[in-house]
Amino acid sequence: MICSISGEVPEEPVVSNKSGLLFEKRLIEAHVKDYGKCPVTGEPLTMDDIMPIKTNKVVKPRPLQAASIPGLLGMFQNEWDALMLSNFALEQQLHTARQELSHALYQHDAACRVIARLKKERDEARTLLSQAERQIPMTASGAAIANASMLTNGKRAAEDEDLGPGGKKIRPGISTLIIEELTDCNAMLSQQRKKRQIPSTLAPIDSLESYTQISSHPLHKTSKPGILSADIHPKKDIIATGGLDTNAVIFDRASGQILSTLSGHSKKVNSVKFVSRDELFVTGSADKTVRVWQGNEEGNYNCRHILKDHSAEVQAVSIHATNNYFVTASLDNTWCFYDLSSGLCLTQVGLGEASGSEGYTSAAFHPDGLILGTGTTDALVRIWDVKSQANVAKFDGHIGPVTAISFSENGYFLASAAHDGVKLWDLRKLRNFQTFAPYDSDTPTNFVEFDHSGSYLAMAGSDVRVYQVANVKSQWNCIKTFPDLSGTGKATCVKFGPDAKYMAVGSMDRNLRIFGLPGHDSEES
Repeated sequence: MICSISGEVPEEPVVSNKSGLLFEKRLIEAHVKDYGKCPVTGEPLTMDDIMPIKTNKVVKPRPLQAASIPGLLGMFQNEWDALMLSNFALEQQLHTARQELSHALYQHDAACRVIARLKKERDEARTLLSQAERQIPMTASGAAIANASMLTNGKRAAEDEDLGPGGKKIRPGISTLIIEELTDCNAMLSQQRKKRQIPSTLAPIDSLESYTQISSHPLHKTSKPGILSADIHPKKDIIATGGLDTNAVIFDRASGQILSTLSGHSKKVNSVKFVSRDELFVTGSADKTVRVWQGNEEGNYNCRHILKDHSAEVQAVSIHATNNYFVTASLDNTWCFYDLSSGLCLTQVGLGEASGSEGYTSAAFHPDGLILGTGTTDALVRIWDVKSQANVAKFDGHIGPVTAISFSENGYFLASAAHDGVKLWDLRKLRNFQTFAPYDSDTPTNFVEFDHSGSYLAMAGSDVRVYQVANVKSQWNCIKTFPDLSGTGKATCVKFGPDAKYMAVGSMDRNLRIFGLPGHDSEES
């Protein structure tokens, strides 16, 4: 039986009822579907006219080569030769791939060595540059200072500033080298704290109970009286104040003389801080700027940098323990981390839309330098990790803006002042363990400060009160209350002198008042 279409033996034979012709089923089905007629006679044809035929299964004959033993051996030989050729080609490809992989790995290893060498050279260059910047005497000629000021006074040309999305400035960030420097400083100070003992020269409690006003110094203008901030140099007997009259004043306590009046800000000076190296001094003002001042041997101070990275009042300045960096906090809802030598803002940190209208009213570094505390207008105290600039803790419970914060030298107490008084926080358990409400509901607490030994706590409002520092479970007793002698009813700042031998108090008149033991000031002079 042969198919009338293909001329071969059909696998599934069918026959036409009309013509009696034999077809392969799949072929006739396709033809009828396309043409609807018999492919041989041309008569109309449908699949209903097709009848299957039952036959035995067709066995295809063997190829001619397989009909004899020599033919089979020839087939096997051909297959073996093809297999060997394929295997040889695969081995050739494998060898080529191995050579290419070895070459690529060698190039990768060489590139890694070059990159490592370049990184090492870059880090060494950065270190040398940083050391050179710190070793260059900052008492350079007036032309050099003027040139430096031109580069860092915030008046850079727009084309020199890199702007990111939304028109925000792109900051270089806190580099790995700086983080290592901060970490090393933290490790050293933490180790020293474990061995720390309260100095024997610290003023005892009975001495503080006997403190009284021993001097008063009119430092600021009578037209705009009011001292808003104060700081005492850690190594010298000089005091700085910032006032409503837009000036900062450097005052020699021993001689009772004004060493220098720093003019340049256009609005009130909210914060002043000494740097314990290179005669540097930093001020923050309501005119949205921060100024870094350089002192000279004659006691005069020249403005080295004018920093204009904030868009609202600068409320606080805090110097890092390395004395190489500082932080500013502003009502624009950001804080900035600066390199002190260059005046460069390394990073500007804010909480964005999540914080709403929250602005920063106070800031202070932890004594070890890896933690930053900030107070806000929304009565919150925020704790930041300086290395990652992440907000790691938040303390609430105050009423009104947080006017001041202070870390204790023991490393785990934090004091915060606001309209409702002073709260003490335990950083180990992140909780409030004591609250002071020294004044009535209409009188805010303007300032709070631990002394350098962590033994005393002072707060300022309608008067100045000093408390003895105790532990978490004990009561902190009030040692002394100093009445406000300014007549304004508003003490704005209080600072402990070395070993708490005296206290400097600023208020809303123009006078800086020194409290200590009667006769002690004249003996020191």
